[in-house]
Amino acid sequence: MPELPEVETVCRQLRRRIYGKRILAGEIDDSKLSHINHLQAGEILNVERRGKIIVIDLKGGLSIKIHLRMTGRLLWQKNTEAPRHSRWRLSFPDGYLFLVDPRRFATVNIEETKKEKITNDLMEDFDEKAFLRKEACRETYVKSVLMDQRAIAGIGNIYACEILHQSGISPLRKASSLSMQEWKKIFTAARRILKKGIKKRGTSISDWRDLDGCPGENQHELKVYRREGNDCSNCGSNICRIKQEGRSTFYCPGCQR
Repeated sequence: MPELPEVETVCRQLRRRIYGKRILAGEIDDSKLSHINHLQAGEILNVERRGKIIVIDLKGGLSIKIHLRMTGRLLWQKNTEAPRHSRWRLSFPDGYLFLVDPRRFATVNIEETKKEKITNDLMEDFDEKAFLRKEACRETYVKSVLMDQRAIAGIGNIYACEILHQSGISPLRKASSLSMQEWKKIFTAARRILKKGIKKRGTSISDWRDLDGCPGENQHELKVYRREGNDCSNCGSNICRIKQEGRSTFYCPGCQR
């Protein structure tokens, strides 16, 4: 599933590719997206990320909101030949933007443009005090809190595992058991790891590709995710894989306490 670095990568590429250009037409290839067939031609005013959502603002007061979900990605092509698993296409004067989504979970909505201040995004104006007041006292696993989009926007399973490893925090701990200092370590590690993920254009383990169809490079930076049985780069202990709330969690029992 694309997480913050992957979505931010696409947003930055889209901004360079389509900012100021005019949508000529939209074409739907999947009936699940038939609710957006009223999209009309319009000029692109802005492209930004809100958590895991891509927001494309149009002249005239409307915005296209795209949530890639499990296997969705956006692909830019010069030709009109639809790639496999294409669900939707936007036509521009110099190319075509396709939504490619094998599992058909991605969502696209057209709504009135709203400028909202996001306070749960670590890469934006994160409200640390509000988080510590509302979320740090929860009696649930710390990894689940990191992946809760209402608590912190943009973090999924891959980056949550990596953040906890770099913080030295066990995923088996409850959020309420962490000290303020330990939460500070998590925030610092999260920003560092997410910035690196963006710099490396995301993590390509399965379906993820950027706007040009190229894989990211951050998979080569992972320390614990999908590395069970390997030695921890910090302490040499074996990395373990456990199940938490139906998801695989990877961590080092030697240095994550």
